[in-house]
Amino acid sequence: MRLKMGLNLTRKYSYNFSLPKRTQKIIKFIVIHYTGMKNQNDAIKRLCDQKSKVSSHYFIKDNGILLNLVPELYEAWHAGKSSWKKYKSLNKYSIGIEINNPGHSHGYKSFNSKQIKSLKNLLKYLVKKYKILPENVLGHSDISPDRKQDPGEKFPWKLLAKHKLCKWHKLKEEKIKKYRNISLTKKDKILFLKNLHRIGYSKKNLIVKAFQRRFRQELVNGKLDKECFLISKSLIK
Repeated sequence: MRLKMGLNLTRKYSYNFSLPKRTQKIIKFIVIHYTGMKNQNDAIKRLCDQKSKVSSHYFIKDNGILLNLVPELYEAWHAGKSSWKKYKSLNKYSIGIEINNPGHSHGYKSFNSKQIKSLKNLLKYLVKKYKILPENVLGHSDISPDRKQDPGEKFPWKLLAKHKLCKWHKLKEEKIKKYRNISLTKKDKILFLKNLHRIGYSKKNLIVKAFQRRFRQELVNGKLDKECFLISKSLIK
């Protein structure tokens, strides 16, 4: 099958989805994951195995081929316990995309150009179809920072933002880098965390690391500093 945006699509259905069918209007988010498994075929099998109780709507293989595992209007089981802004249990409101990558536990690597090309085309199609806002294209670690690290600090959020497919700050990185590791005052620490909650992070644990994996990928240390603070201010403008 070929979607309207010219991307080859293979149907391979998973049993793991919820009834009844959703309305198109309820879909507000796209959540991006990596598989976090050593073997691509094993990852696909797991997402289609009834016993695993996990799935996603789409799967992007190493060669860029796109699998459709769950029809978009059914709720796939990809987000788990999650929250973003006022929303909880984001499975109900989102489309999940799994990209094959061994992840942090099995030799995390950069996503290849074929995968990213397929992802860009898929996102363009989904964003247009469901009127998804750029700030609502998220990573699993954004919505579940206390449990998840994916898609991780090697995921090209900045590149996607250039195509208006996700949110990114407007600061020049070479200029703000000088503020890295500069400590914040107590007042600014409080303001920084408020900024993160305004962006959408609603958990308390590990949200600084999640924020860094998304918006300050060169250094993910979980420590508050002025560089991160400036980025957070840019994002809420």
